[in-house]
Amino acid sequence: MNLRSLFATAALALSLSACMVPTGPVEVTRFHRAAEGVVYGNGSYMVTPAGDAKAGDGLALSPYLAAVGREMQRVGYKDKLDSSDIIAEVNVDVRKSAAPQRSPVSVGVGGSTGSYGSGLGVGLGFDLGALGNKDRVDTTLNVRLIRRSDNLVIWEGKAQQSAGAASPAAQPGIAASKLAAALFKDFPGESGQTVTVP
Repeated sequence: MNLRSLFATAALALSLSACMVPTGPVEVTRFHRAAEGVVYGNGSYMVTPAGDAKAGDGLALSPYLAAVGREMQRVGYKDKLDSSDIIAEVNVDVRKSAAPQRSPVSVGVGGSTGSYGSGLGVGLGFDLGALGNKDRVDTTLNVRLIRRSDNLVIWEGKAQQSAGAASPAAQPGIAASKLAAALFKDFPGESGQTVTVP
């Protein structure tokens, strides 16, 4: 294989790897009070940032608040801002981590001699993974459903995912929809169990 063919093959492999966007699974843990007779999926709700998030992260939280609101409606609750039955408190934690840098190209030279002649070979290797962005974004969505009549937490859940920083899955809108959908899948879910949602 000549050098031109080698580079053409490497370019094709790079373009194919760019088309595949691994989003990774979502790890979900939920707790609820169904065993105590709490009924889920009816009544009205409102979505609000939890605790300290009320002070200043409104814009950053907006895709997550909207995603949780969509899921609340999907599982049967009705949107009602005033005097709602259930308050859905939302908290999001986003952490970025950088991967160690390494060279995406390696070159090896080898040779041999023998009674029938000698040979020299040169190998050129590409680490396609090193060319991509290995920086990670870990996102955790926490939601608590609070019954307004007695201020009782009737359901809480946590959804976590890790995605490449340059991938669409790390973008807030996509991450919000994916995490909320995983969190409310089979609502209210198995209490106390951690499941992986692809």
